[in-house]
Amino acid sequence: MAEYLYKATTLSGQTVEGSMEGKDERAVIQSLHQLGYIPIRIFSAEEKGAGLRVSPFLPQRVGIKNLLVFTQEFSTLVSAGLPIDRSLEILGSLTENTRLREAIRDILKRIEGGSSLAEALGQHPQIFSKLYINMVRAGESGGFLETILSRLARYLQSTKEIREYLISVMIYPLILTIVSGISLTILVTFVIPRFSRIFSDMGRAIPLPTQILLSISQSTRDYWWAGLGAMALVYLGLKIYVQNEERRWRWDLFKLKWMAVGNLIKKVEIARFARTLGTLLQSGVPILPALNLVKEISQNLAISRAIGRIHDRLKEGKGISKSLQETDVFPPLAVHMIGVGEETGRLDEMLTKVAEAYEESVQNALKRFVSLLEPLIILVMGGIVGFIVISMLLAIFSINEIPF
Repeated sequence: MAEYLYKATTLSGQTVEGSMEGKDERAVIQSLHQLGYIPIRIFSAEEKGAGLRVSPFLPQRVGIKNLLVFTQEFSTLVSAGLPIDRSLEILGSLTENTRLREAIRDILKRIEGGSSLAEALGQHPQIFSKLYINMVRAGESGGFLETILSRLARYLQSTKEIREYLISVMIYPLILTIVSGISLTILVTFVIPRFSRIFSDMGRAIPLPTQILLSISQSTRDYWWAGLGAMALVYLGLKIYVQNEERRWRWDLFKLKWMAVGNLIKKVEIARFARTLGTLLQSGVPILPALNLVKEISQNLAISRAIGRIHDRLKEGKGISKSLQETDVFPPLAVHMIGVGEETGRLDEMLTKVAEAYEESVQNALKRFVSLLEPLIILVMGGIVGFIVISMLLAIFSINEIPF
């Protein structure tokens, strides 16, 4: 039996906190239900205080994790029959993120002033996306807000899991690259120059590989600022280049055609498109407004324009699968699956299946990519270090030929 801390509310809306022993979280939830409580948050005693403390002097951002917890708890309270204003009042007192807590209190004030929940959420676009707001609007107008909040929570959970997976698989290659870069910098700027003084004092020609290595070391020490400046100029130049919409479209289209990364980017965008559109359709949002929302949240302008063309074709009376096929952006598998969903009248379900299929494909592709990237980094670093060692050894061996 483990000890769990809980935060719950009574049916009258009173907040209660405490601890309880249980086999797992589900057992604690059942016990709280038997006591007439609505569980909001449950965590083990060991987890208390385990999170990172944020300095009160630094501005807090509202990440997807904060938004997910808020949505899950909001869904729980609304599903239990609590009014929206009372639910927001409880969440405002429980939320630890300062920025989100202030936003919740402002939303509560606007609702008490006569605004709808969607209108109040729309006053905080940095926290709540257009997708979030429009789904809530559909839930309010249709009278199934608790269902919408539950779907939003599942959508955010899926997005969070994919993001965390991407971060986790890239941590090791990133650390390996940073450590290798630091090691090379120390070799080139501190170790090799000590040998260069020894060789220069001997007044004898040194092997060509050693000369090349010493020249690279000298250039790095003398012109490192030029290298950093060139990288900064390339970065700024690219940022300026993509500020123009037409140039950004060409750049995003070019990214989709990269040999390996382009296919991965396309799969990520298709998974996001299918997941978002499927969630919106399940929530009662009509397909044309839903496509406009998906178009706005797409991070690739080439994909976004393709979605815009699909929207226009649907207005003309064409089917979605045929419109997808005409864009030449969506792969045949996705088009075929969506076409089956359209024919059977289960488009929203099929879009969810497309999203799951491509999310799994992205994970598998990332595993293969990382499995190739790690040995590639090791081989490249081994080749560079091997060149340095051989160059130094050739110079050292040449010392025997120098007359004393």
